[in-house]
Amino acid sequence: MLPVRDHLPTRTVPFVNYALIAANVAAFCGELWLASNGIAPEQFALVPANLVADPVGAAPTLLTHMFLHSGLMHIGGNMLFLWIFGDNVEDALGHARYAVFYFLCGIAAALAQAAMSLGSHVPMLGASGAIAGVLAAYLVLYPRSPITVVNPIPLLWIFWGIFILFPAWLVILEFFVVNLINAFSASSAHGGVAFMAHVGGFVAGLVLLPLFKKHEAVKHDRWESWRRQLEE
Repeated sequence: MLPVRDHLPTRTVPFVNYALIAANVAAFCGELWLASNGIAPEQFALVPANLVADPVGAAPTLLTHMFLHSGLMHIGGNMLFLWIFGDNVEDALGHARYAVFYFLCGIAAALAQAAMSLGSHVPMLGASGAIAGVLAAYLVLYPRSPITVVNPIPLLWIFWGIFILFPAWLVILEFFVVNLINAFSASSAHGGVAFMAHVGGFVAGLVLLPLFKKHEAVKHDRWESWRRQLEE
């Protein structure tokens, strides 16, 4: 299911989430510039074999790989998910906590993927591992939040329209289950999607959330009170 938007307002401006999106877009533009000048951006990607052979030297790629993407569809999909779900998670965690949470999830995702293919020389890149952690946090914080998705069955567009509402728990669990199945049925050591990174980032998000969540984080149950406050 492809989400289009959620319907939860935020109490604060999610400037960290905006900065992450801007940084990813800027890095992608930088990739295009490097490629046009004959420089391979993949040198900043995470290569599991390099991490095993030289953990200290390859350590920076645990961060830099999160800002690299293989094409417009790759970065477009990742930034769409981050735009939809990241602002409310930042609102619940606080700006600084959210930034640390995001990067820790991304690092955990990279390590999970590398552990599945220690000898692989295939570069790993993308923000999806960190974003999977954000999805896990959203699932716990706002499970009943209505999410607008593209109707996955075109034949039903006639009856229900192109867009349809599903609860967040269904949309996000579908993401996790699909990635979990693929992680153990196909190996990204031979190229393709790093499914285990998504699983690792998601699990990291579930584990880390209790450590980063502010005690006053507002649950979805109080969304109606948020809306009334915004309308006043």
